[in-house]
Amino acid sequence: MIVPRTSPSGRVVALIGLAALVLTGCATATPAASTPTPSASAAALDGDITVFAAASLKATFTELAASFEAENPGTTVALNFAGSSDLVTQIIEGAPADVFASADTKNMTKLTDESLAAGDPVDFATNVLEIAVPPGNPAGIVDFADLASPDVKLVVCAPEVPCGSATATVAAAADLTLTPVSEESSVTDVLGKVTSGEADAGLVYVTDVTAAGDAVEGIDFAESAEAVNTYPIVALKDSASADVAQAFVDYITGGAGADVLQTAGFGAP
Repeated sequence: MIVPRTSPSGRVVALIGLAALVLTGCATATPAASTPTPSASAAALDGDITVFAAASLKATFTELAASFEAENPGTTVALNFAGSSDLVTQIIEGAPADVFASADTKNMTKLTDESLAAGDPVDFATNVLEIAVPPGNPAGIVDFADLASPDVKLVVCAPEVPCGSATATVAAAADLTLTPVSEESSVTDVLGKVTSGEADAGLVYVTDVTAAGDAVEGIDFAESAEAVNTYPIVALKDSASADVAQAFVDYITGGAGADVLQTAGFGAP
């Protein structure tokens, strides 16, 4: 059989076509990109923790704990709310806790001084005082000075509680003597006295007034700037679920926590 001769230009065209076929075959053989395998750091969390948190964090931490559990189905977060001074005393005395969130740095220092923290506390929010009065403001409270009137039934936090310490600081800065009818162990107890009608006014945090909705009215006062409370949080050294405890701390101090806290009226740290 006679094979037709190919001209030089024809051979060039054939070689180009063959190269294109080879390249096309290589491209087709290249495997599709696969989904990255989760790293060890992204491994699912598993374990139960108990969080001791300041009473003023009740609404926000309840919401954040629920969303944390939803994102980490193998975890359970139990919450214990009270005045920060009561909580730190309980922890020092051996109460089982994995995370502590305080409404001030003073009570957090008590914890770190006992070497109970797993690391350095992280500040995650700030708060200031506001006057809470019953709807309609029956006592006619206008400003902070009105709280010193003997005709006003005022309720405040006890001095050892962060909101009580802030109250004392503000009163001293304003050179005002307050004579409350009672001193409560937590800010939520103060708010309860106001919402029940047992008090004409109470000194609570801005966030407590916001959370109470229509149950109270809030009165801002300039002197509150004299006492800005900073909130720190830390995982505890003896936690049986140290990875979950630290993950919860990271969640609170991260974007998710910041969004919920700022919506509730907390300031940035």
